[in-house]
Amino acid sequence: MESSQIAAQLYTLRDYLKTPKEVAASLHKVRAIGYEAVQLSGLCKIDESELLSILNGEGLTCNSTHEDDILSNPEGAAERLNKLGCKYTAYPYPAGIKMDSLDDILAFAAQLDKSGKVLRDAGIVLTYHNHHIEFRRFGGRLMLDIIYQETSPEHLQAELDTHWVQAGGCNPVEWCERMSGRLPLLHLKDYGIKSDNTPGFFEVGNGNLDWKKIISAAERSGCKSFIVEQDSCPGDPFDSLKMSLDYLKANICEK
Repeated sequence: MESSQIAAQLYTLRDYLKTPKEVAASLHKVRAIGYEAVQLSGLCKIDESELLSILNGEGLTCNSTHEDDILSNPEGAAERLNKLGCKYTAYPYPAGIKMDSLDDILAFAAQLDKSGKVLRDAGIVLTYHNHHIEFRRFGGRLMLDIIYQETSPEHLQAELDTHWVQAGGCNPVEWCERMSGRLPLLHLKDYGIKSDNTPGFFEVGNGNLDWKKIISAAERSGCKSFIVEQDSCPGDPFDSLKMSLDYLKANICEK
């Protein structure tokens, strides 16, 4: 992994992205920390041309996005991505999707496949961002397995989230391996136990995940972008993003 492949997921900074002015200030900080790329999520409403101007001015690349309307308006999502010159996006979370039966999951997979085709025809790669809920079993099959088995790799790729794979009771290394050829994006998010004895989010390297094995497996599977995200931080989220990047550069990146 090279440092240029590491991106900051802006959802980590969502409380600092509520106006275009805050977006500009936050992206300046992200670049100063040392990130060269970002994944867009959690931003206020901002015109793509203004956002692209800010990114270019800071020397940042938009390597991917999260889009909430992929199922309802894939054409609109594709238009935004193309305006940003961005090839990859992810369906972030199945909000409002019924997931109570195998038939529900099959219907959801069919929707993802349909939208993925629209995006592919527009030159965009759709990925799926998992949480722990996709590790529930239906008829002996994991929901996440069903989603990938019932969709075409041409229409749906993976954006595995390491923390949520672990929280779902599975092994991030094994999942990186099983997504070989279908894993362009990976969310780097550590998993550990907090002082109150409950699971929590940690800076990369501060939790219990084996990052050398995870990154190695992801690289073998063809991963292109390694995206640092932390859903909640103990203090300043900019400090947490810096801690994660510093760890990766010191311990994982090619020297």
